[in-house]
Amino acid sequence: MSDASPRILVPAGESMTFRNTVAYAVREARSVAEETGEQATVHFVYPARWQLIDQEERSAARAQELLDRARVWAETDLDYDEDGEPDEDVPVRIETAVIGQDRYLFSPGDFADVLLEYAHGKGLDRVIVDPEYQPGGNAPMLRPFEAELTQSDLDVEEAPVERRTRRGRLIGRASLSKAAVTFGATYGFYLLVGGTLAPFDLLTGALTAALATVFFSRVAFVESPTLRETPVRLARACLYMPYLLWEIAKSNLSVAYLILHPSLPIDPAMRRFRAAVSGDLPVTTLANSITLTPGTLTVDVGREGLLIHSLDAGSREGLEDGALERAVRFLFYGRAAARIPSPAERGSITADDAESGETAD
Repeated sequence: MSDASPRILVPAGESMTFRNTVAYAVREARSVAEETGEQATVHFVYPARWQLIDQEERSAARAQELLDRARVWAETDLDYDEDGEPDEDVPVRIETAVIGQDRYLFSPGDFADVLLEYAHGKGLDRVIVDPEYQPGGNAPMLRPFEAELTQSDLDVEEAPVERRTRRGRLIGRASLSKAAVTFGATYGFYLLVGGTLAPFDLLTGALTAALATVFFSRVAFVESPTLRETPVRLARACLYMPYLLWEIAKSNLSVAYLILHPSLPIDPAMRRFRAAVSGDLPVTTLANSITLTPGTLTVDVGREGLLIHSLDAGSREGLEDGALERAVRFLFYGRAAARIPSPAERGSITADDAESGETAD
């Protein structure tokens, strides 16, 4: 009798091997169920990389579309046996779900946690992972992600499907916009720093931008830039940069006051900030903006959000007010996304657990 389980969880994500992974998962579920007589079920789940508060309709719709495709593929594969005849002797139930919408998913452990919680809640014993599944977008973290899963009591395996070769054209049509934006941004920055348009700088800048495009264009963006969204986001960035500079100037004055005050009225503390942004670029922008603002420093990005060191109570009040967070949300999500409750109203800033423990002792 087989030791494998017909109760299978499959993390869903866009890849060239996902279709084959779906076929393998339902084939395994049916095979084990036929052998053991157990009820077979395959759950395709999409760990959301946005937060519930964001309500990003396009991302949610794309996730649901992928899950719908997985269901159609699975039901198509199950309708017929190897001889092409209908097979209804051992039904396999197919379920789909979007999970982690109310969580801050950033590291491999975050994705593993929500998957494991779902699996335990649904009584699933086995996880089949697409060999090209990237839970964090384009970030190549499949191995750390699998390592997190294998620490659980579930049977975790990588689907034995053939990876399609990625050789051929250096830049395909799908990544052309990424290449163009990477080249343009790198070239422009190089010339800006150089401060001259001499032929030597133009040549070396083009060479540097070309190398950056070759090596980094495919990993620089989670999604390909579009002509519709990129100009709008650049326009918002033109508003965001002066605002950030203004916040930096105000914070500099506040820190200067603390330093020059005879009693040096500082009150350093560590806080966990569960920001209402998600995704590599928005989180990085917010974390770096907080660090650039004197008085606050982003120490780490963990499973519960940003770990921030603040110099005094005034700096913490600024975080609780959420002005910088709203500005970052405006930059990436638009004006409507900036109209949200403040972090203080949401209760998303808390004392760091380690600091609380030390204080209690």
